[in-house]
Amino acid sequence: MGRDELLRRSLVALAAAVVVTGLATASLRKAAATYGFGILAIAGVLLPDWEFFDRDFSQWLTPMPASRRTAAAAAAEREHDVWKFKPYPLRMAMLTTIYGFGLYKWWMYVSS
Repeated sequence: MGRDELLRRSLVALAAAVVVTGLATASLRKAAATYGFGILAIAGVLLPDWEFFDRDFSQWLTPMPASRRTAAAAAAEREHDVWKFKPYPLRMAMLTTIYGFGLYKWWMYVSS
């Protein structure tokens, strides 16, 4: 499954979650909040340039050196390797904190 297929399935699942939230709460605002949170969550996982973030943390604020391969070769490689994501401890801590807080705030809003 390539990135396009993963994105498509994620958006379909999000649409189902928005419909269920809207019907369960009878609130267009809560359905819109679910859509907004879902889009940000999907974008945060699928869109970042993982090659940039796969460097050492201390190198994140410096420009990335010129790539040794062409953009077409990198795109072809990324298409086959969907989960190039490496679970570094700092990255996992940041993502867990951000998504955990966002999910908590969304749940408090929807359940109110």
